[in-house]
Amino acid sequence: MTSIATQLTHPIFDIINTVAKREEIDAYVVGGYVRDLLLHRADNNKDIDCMIVPPKNYKDNEPAGVSFAAKVCDEIEHITGKRPKLSEYKTFGTAMFRFEDTEIEFVGARKESYRENSRKPAVEDGTLQDDLNRRDFTINAMAAVLYSTNLADGDFGTLIDTFGGLQDLGDQIIRTPLDPDITFSDDPLRMLRAIRFASQLYFDIEPETFDAIIRNADRVKILSAERIAEELNKILLSPKPSYGFKMLDVSGLLSHILPEISALKNVDKIGPHGHKDNFLHTLEVLDNIAFPTREWVKNPSEVSHALWLRWAALLHDVAKPVTKRYDSIVGWTFYGHEITGAKMAAHIFRRLKLPQNETLEYIKKLINLHLRPIILAEDIVTDSAVRRLLFDAGDDIDDLMLLCKADITSKNREKVVKYRNNLTLVEQKLVELEEKDKIRNFQPPITGEDIIKHFHLQPSPVIGTIKTRIKDAILDGKIANDRKQAWDLMLEIGAELGI
Repeated sequence: MTSIATQLTHPIFDIINTVAKREEIDAYVVGGYVRDLLLHRADNNKDIDCMIVPPKNYKDNEPAGVSFAAKVCDEIEHITGKRPKLSEYKTFGTAMFRFEDTEIEFVGARKESYRENSRKPAVEDGTLQDDLNRRDFTINAMAAVLYSTNLADGDFGTLIDTFGGLQDLGDQIIRTPLDPDITFSDDPLRMLRAIRFASQLYFDIEPETFDAIIRNADRVKILSAERIAEELNKILLSPKPSYGFKMLDVSGLLSHILPEISALKNVDKIGPHGHKDNFLHTLEVLDNIAFPTREWVKNPSEVSHALWLRWAALLHDVAKPVTKRYDSIVGWTFYGHEITGAKMAAHIFRRLKLPQNETLEYIKKLINLHLRPIILAEDIVTDSAVRRLLFDAGDDIDDLMLLCKADITSKNREKVVKYRNNLTLVEQKLVELEEKDKIRNFQPPITGEDIIKHFHLQPSPVIGTIKTRIKDAILDGKIANDRKQAWDLMLEIGAELGI
C-alpha cells in the first residue's frame, strides 16, 4: 500500500493521531490537501479537511466531527497551553479552528442524496467509502490515514485511493469517481470546478467527463451568482487563464454564465473587409496580462490586484459586438466600445454579485481608457496628450500601460514593434512629465474657494469655467503646475470675463 507518512509533517496530524488512538476513532485527512501533498503544492494550501468515522456503538451528544474537534482542541491546550477558538456548525456536523497558520475542519463521514432543483444534498451518516463516493473528482477522492482501528498500529499515512486518483494525478486527468452525468446533474457547480482544476493544474478533462459537462451545461442555471463568480475568479487567476475559458466555451457553460464574452466569437466579412476574432483576441490579452502579474498571484497582499486587472483584460472589448458597424470605406468599426464596455462591465458585476465599490470603478476606468495609450502610440507623442492621460488615469496609469501592452496582439510583426516602441516612448514621457509637472492625482493650485473669495462671487457656473481653463492650461503646458502662474492666469481670465 502507498504511504505518504513522511509528507504529513504538519504538527496537527500527530495531535489528531494521538486523540484518535485514545478515543478509538478512525481519522483521515481527505480531499484537496492530500491532492496537493502528492503534487508537492501543500505549502500553498492552508486548509486541511479531516474526516472522522466513529464506531457504530459510539455514544456522544454531539455530531462526530464537532465532538472530535473539541477533543483535539483539548489536546492542543494540553500541549501548548493555548486553546484554539473552535467554531461549531452542529446542523452540518462540522467544526473548525485555526492552528498555527492553517484552518482545520472536521466532519463525520457522510453520504449524500440530491433533489433535482437544488444542489443542497440530504445528508446522513456514512462510511469512509460513502464519503469518498460523494467527492467530485478522483484526485480529490483520496484519503490518508491518521489513525485506523482496522489497520496495524493505525498505519499512519496509508493512502486510501479506491478510484485511481493517484494514477489520474500522474496522467494529469480530471475525472469523476462515479457516473459523471449523475455527478454533474446532482451538483452543477462541479462542472465549473472541473474546468477550474484543469485550468489551475493545466490538466486534461477525461473525454467522458467532458462530454457529460456538455450534456448537463444548462444545469448551471440553478447555481447562485456568488458560486459562479468564485469559480470564474479562480480560473482568471490560473497561470494561463485562456485554457479555462476555452473549455468553458467548448463545453457550453460560457454562454450561460458570461454570454457577453461568448458573443465575442467569430469573424464577420463583407467583401475584402473582415475583423479579428475578438474572443480569441480577448483570451490572448488575458494571457498577456497574466504573465507580468504571475508573481502577484503568489503574494496574498497582491492577489486581488492581479484578479481585478485580469477582469479588466477579460472585459476590455466586451462591447465590440454591440458597437460593431460596417463602413464600406474603412470596413468594420467599433466606435465607442470603450465607453459602452465600461457600462456593460458594471452590469456584469452586478449580475455576478461582484464588488460594486472602488474595485468596479477601477475596472471601468481601465476599460474606458484602454484605447488612449494605443492612439498615442499610433501618432507623435505630444506632452499635452501624455499629461491628459496621466491626469485621467492617476495612480492606475501603470496598470493601464500593462493592459495596453497586453492588448497588442497583431499578427503584423512590424506593426507590433512600432506600437511597442511608441508605448515605450509614452512611458518615458509619463515619467518625465510626472517628475516635472506632478500631474498624477492632480489637485488644482487654484480652488473654487479662491475664485469666490477673490472675485466676491456667489457659487455659479463661471467658477467651474475658470477652474477648467486653468486645468487645461496646465495640461497643455501653457503654464506650470504652480500656484503663482495659475493665479496670474485666473486674474487674466477674470478680466476677460469682466468680473
